[in-house]
Amino acid sequence: MGKVHPRALQSSSTCNFTSKQEIFTLWMKSLVLNGKGCTLFDSNGQIVYRVDNYNCKSFEEVHLMDQQGNTLFTILRKQYNLFRFWEGYRSPATRNDPKGPYFRVYKSYKIFGGLSAYGVKLGLDKNQPNTLTIECSTSKSPCKISDQFGVLLAELSRKKSSCGVDLGDDVLTMVVEPNVDLSLIMGLVVAYSLINCQI
Repeated sequence: MGKVHPRALQSSSTCNFTSKQEIFTLWMKSLVLNGKGCTLFDSNGQIVYRVDNYNCKSFEEVHLMDQQGNTLFTILRKQYNLFRFWEGYRSPATRNDPKGPYFRVYKSYKIFGGLSAYGVKLGLDKNQPNTLTIECSTSKSPCKISDQFGVLLAELSRKKSSCGVDLGDDVLTMVVEPNVDLSLIMGLVVAYSLINCQI
């Protein structure tokens, strides 16, 4: 079996905000044997973030962790009548945090051109837009995350090897634009994947 990333894995310290456009590899697999989750690698092959769902029978709560295993977001499934959505709480916040969730992701509507759209509502942080959009053509296809003005923040596509071979549905390239909170983008990708039963 070929390697998802060609270089050895090592710990590294990371900043949450990108200073320039950065390219990552997202492997939609857990590092835990028989677990569910995903792992984000930087361009040097180092782990940036990971999600490991140790209880594969329960998808009510997952944790986005950094390379040391520190929880950055707790992502919870919620339901209001027939309407289901996922909420992300900054660690160490909890479900009952009076400040509420940092973000909420929900399937919103179909738009022209065959694209599906997912709405994102952010908390009351004045430095962030209040809404974002995740767009994709199908639930298993790559997606784009844009702000309320349509400015692209991040884009996922299937990763290809250096000789152009597609590495499969579970290996993606994630391009993140400058001055974007990478942990937030990863939290949204995780919530989007949970909605579509990909984790």
